[in-house]
Amino acid sequence: MADTTARDEAIEQGHTHLAMGELDHAEACYRKSTELDDNFFDGWQALAMTLLKLEKVKEAIGCGIKATMLEPNDLLAWTGLSQMYVRNGQIAEAEHAKGNARILSMGGKVTNL
Repeated sequence: MADTTARDEAIEQGHTHLAMGELDHAEACYRKSTELDDNFFDGWQALAMTLLKLEKVKEAIGCGIKATMLEPNDLLAWTGLSQMYVRNGQIAEAEHAKGNARILSMGGKVTNL
């Protein structure tokens, strides 16, 4: 069972570092939150977006995929994943992720990844 108190403290520390522009420290905190709870959507999503800001695009994509697997009907997760794919030059994958985001924005559901 995940230690949710430590997990939540780690992500909050990550948010604080992110707000201060300390991306490397934010990354470390977000990593810790996902290590404490492998099924922690918020941690994976925050880690993915931070890695994208750090230009660690391929790793960001892996974290973004994990986030969409955990919460396949999260609009922002699909939007972020689309941005990651664009940054990596994976246009077909970006269009697929964007399509899923569009479905969700119209009130639909994503049924398969």
